[in-house]
Amino acid sequence: MRKLIAVLLVTLLMLVGCGQQSTGGNEGQPEENSNQFVTVATGPTSGVYYPIGGAISNIVQHELGYRSSVQSTGASVENINLLLNNRAELAITMADAVLQAYQGFGAFEDQEPKEELRGIMSLYPNYVQLVTLKSTGIETFEDLVGRRVGVGAPNSGVELNARLMFEAHGMTYDDIRPDYLNYGEAIDQIRNGMIEAAFVTSGIPNSTVMDLGTTNEIKIIPIEGEGMEYLQEHYPFFSATVIPAGTYDNTEDINTGAIMNLLLVNGSLEEEDVYNMTKGLFDHMDMIHNSHNAAKENINLESALDGMVVPLHPGAERYFREVGAIQ
Repeated sequence: MRKLIAVLLVTLLMLVGCGQQSTGGNEGQPEENSNQFVTVATGPTSGVYYPIGGAISNIVQHELGYRSSVQSTGASVENINLLLNNRAELAITMADAVLQAYQGFGAFEDQEPKEELRGIMSLYPNYVQLVTLKSTGIETFEDLVGRRVGVGAPNSGVELNARLMFEAHGMTYDDIRPDYLNYGEAIDQIRNGMIEAAFVTSGIPNSTVMDLGTTNEIKIIPIEGEGMEYLQEHYPFFSATVIPAGTYDNTEDINTGAIMNLLLVNGSLEEEDVYNMTKGLFDHMDMIHNSHNAAKENINLESALDGMVVPLHPGAERYFREVGAIQ
């Protein structure tokens, strides 16, 4: 009996020791936050959405303890539909596409308004960059008539934006020869002489445009005058801005329009989870800033609600009230 008791005591001490060792080995590692899997819908791998979305996914998984992955997509409209169909939990989108879905017009014409859409925060502005080569002779928007133009992948944020650009200038796709390519593909086709101009609506600098500029003399066509005035009057999510001198070896600022990018969240997520994610993103904002220059210059608490065109998720609203960003 004494031997049996001694064996049991030794076994108990070994189990306690193993438990202590296991706890020490996990020190500093986030505990699993919930059973929630977080898919972050972004855009093409050649764009700005993808690296920023990757940083968001890394924070959600490695700092907050959720399971997460980043997904390359066709961007805004696809991302909105992924949220609505419960195939994504977070998505980066352009504000114009979001408002069209929320109110049921444009790309979402004849559909019920998607009033369940919810936001976490505003990210950074997308600049309208109408790119061509100096050799094409294209100097103004109106010079696109009859030209082969990359207008973005079908129903992408870039393509929706391109349609509004033509509307603002009293033109339609009937005035050009449109090619429905994402801007990575479109830039390649400019390089190959297959198209003459392309819409690249993204943060700046855009890596594909920079790459084109290493082998060709490029020109960014300005969006200004009556065209810009029309956009601001009819679509207030546009703001007049400039692409600063030196962005693409341009010697002067280039007038253009910008639209805010938004981080949306699946409205069905629990308030506590969305609060944790919102707080976690700001607690680890350096990781987002390091993902791309567009993030470093623009994503911060001061501008986190600029251009938000849908209601905040209650979890995000709770965080912003907590830090005094909203009263």
